[in-house]
Amino acid sequence: MSKKHQGHVARKRFGQNFLHDPSIIGRIITAIRPRPEDHLIEIGPGLGALTEELLDGAGALDAVELDRDLIPVLRTKFFMYGDKFQIHEADALKFDFSTLQNDERPLRVVGNLPYNISTPLIFHLLSFSGLISDMHFMLQKEVVERLAAQAGDSAYGRLGIMAQYYCRVEKLFLVPPGAFNPPPKVDSAIVRLTPYTDLPLKAQDTELLQDVVRIAFGQRRKTLRNNLKPLISGEQLQEIGIDPSLRPEKLELADFVKIADTVYHQRQQKS
Repeated sequence: MSKKHQGHVARKRFGQNFLHDPSIIGRIITAIRPRPEDHLIEIGPGLGALTEELLDGAGALDAVELDRDLIPVLRTKFFMYGDKFQIHEADALKFDFSTLQNDERPLRVVGNLPYNISTPLIFHLLSFSGLISDMHFMLQKEVVERLAAQAGDSAYGRLGIMAQYYCRVEKLFLVPPGAFNPPPKVDSAIVRLTPYTDLPLKAQDTELLQDVVRIAFGQRRKTLRNNLKPLISGEQLQEIGIDPSLRPEKLELADFVKIADTVYHQRQQKS
């Protein structure tokens, strides 16, 4: 396939692969089910393969696009939707998504996320989880496996633990390379993240929880005793019922919350 598509060349530095398969587009729209009362946010709309279908169902759609060459293409293509369609030339990694919530409606986020920014962008969006009712992403299959991984899985780590702290994670379906132009060298998948209204497990300090998880997985092959030494001793881990000789991938989310809360209370006592 040619990399040129509707007059626009897919750019490697933006990780662009444009979706064009109508059956896959249909499956994604069915999974999202845009409704007239919805306020949708689309990250990286590309050439608008999903945008038109989303606009036909939703009440409003804000698009966040970094590639300035695509913006006039999208404005021309969707001008007939008037104020219902707004486009923002911005880097989604730095974008303040709270500025898009202009009424009581929660935001519904959709995106075909490039592999090179998918993990930091998901972490960025999790910081706005209180404003978001759900997120549907097209991601490299490996990233979806990391998001959905459970304790003991080889893909289990920081991304999945923190995503599952904030959200229910559902793997929906695979998307083959041929659905894109140019076709990527890997399989993609659709995932749904639904932020919890009330967190099933609530850490005393979420930033501290993130630190605990990051430090625990800093060297995956080392034990908790070694990795978490800067924060908590092996004896203290034993006191709260956690075996310090385990590797981090053996711990459940609840265990990491327990460790973070223990460190939090120790710091409170010292201050």
